[in-house]
Amino acid sequence: MFSSGQLVFAVCFFVAFVIAAIYSYRKDLALHKIYYKGNYKVLIGFLTFIGLLFVIKVYFKR
Repeated sequence: MFSSGQLVFAVCFFVAFVIAAIYSYRKDLALHKIYYKGNYKVLIGFLTFIGLLFVIKVYFKR
């Protein structure tokens, strides 16, 4: 499906992207602590909503 060169490029790109994202996050960590307090509540709400949609889907499929 993919050539070996494409796979090597994809792996290198992924590794570089993850390193850049970690570096950027660490650099802005102090700002994140100030401006994004309580954002875990939004994440919990979002995951609960997705779980609820899944439960509704399974319930109505039976």
